[in-house]
Amino acid sequence: MMAISLLGRFILAGLLTVTAAFALVAFDERPAAAQAACESECGELTPTPNPYPSPSPYPSPSPTPTGADSSGGSVGGLANQRFNQMITNRVLGTVLLGVNEQVNCSDCISAFGSAGSFSAGIHGRKELTSNLSLLAGIAYTQYSEGGYNITSAPIGAFALRYDFTDWGSSRPFFDVGTILTPWEKARYTRSYNTSLGPVSVTSSTNASNYAVYGRAGWMSRVSPRDEVAASIEVWQLWQRVSGYSDNAVAFNPFDATIATGTDRTSLVKIGGQWTHLYGSNIEANINGGWVQSFASHSGIVATVTGDGMVVPTMGNQGWFEYGGRLGFRVQKGWIVDLFANGTLGPQPVGNTIHGGLGLRINY
Repeated sequence: MMAISLLGRFILAGLLTVTAAFALVAFDERPAAAQAACESECGELTPTPNPYPSPSPYPSPSPTPTGADSSGGSVGGLANQRFNQMITNRVLGTVLLGVNEQVNCSDCISAFGSAGSFSAGIHGRKELTSNLSLLAGIAYTQYSEGGYNITSAPIGAFALRYDFTDWGSSRPFFDVGTILTPWEKARYTRSYNTSLGPVSVTSSTNASNYAVYGRAGWMSRVSPRDEVAASIEVWQLWQRVSGYSDNAVAFNPFDATIATGTDRTSLVKIGGQWTHLYGSNIEANINGGWVQSFASHSGIVATVTGDGMVVPTMGNQGWFEYGGRLGFRVQKGWIVDLFANGTLGPQPVGNTIHGGLGLRINY
């Protein structure tokens, strides 16, 4: 009976053990199946895209222009303009000293106007003694060339001429004189290039010009109708320009400030002239000569943004000057003159012409 009881307990314990094992297996599989079902139905979570892109935290920087060296180089162009200004002022002043007239003639006075460079004035000569004459004149001028513009410039000139008339028809003569332009309104333009485009700046200031000269020559009355002369001249020119800064413009990243300064140059001219009377009513004059500059100096000292201090040089050069006059004697002592004067040569002097009309009265 005991044996049967032990066997029954053994069988019951086995059944309980098998039942517990099946229960544990079923418990482990249900959560795995549930996780798989959730992943199958829901899928992987992803963020919803924003239809509006986020702005950049900083704006794109503007490109930095280059061209400071070009701006500094443009100051050399100002030096060329100012050299041309000195020469043009001198050419206009010599008209007041009778450059288109014969060396020896009677007292006269002439009112004139010219174009090419606008000029209007009066000049003449007066015999002080049989050997000594005074030549003088005054004019108001406006002229421009190669980037600069002189909008207002009164010019005065006077000289003394000593002519050795007691030597006969062939004799020496000497001049000493000056040309004065104490005040001018001037505009200068400089242009340069940058990586963002070209720049052109025009600025206004005041200037003044002064010149002194001496002339030695020989003239000859080769016939009652002809006078010829040859001469050598020595000139000293000064030009003072007041300081200024670039005018305000929309785009000028490398602006410049120009200090007050004085330009100067010395000149030597070797020339000649011929005056001839055609018939009794028409007289003509042609004149010309070679001019050489030396000891030239630019008074420009510029401060250029990005390029520092710039001091240009002013080179020496040579050029040809010419002039001529055609006079019509409308009645005794009254002459209508057509005249022209100019230069031929390389820049900065270049090729120029100034022509005009005058009414001359001999007395």
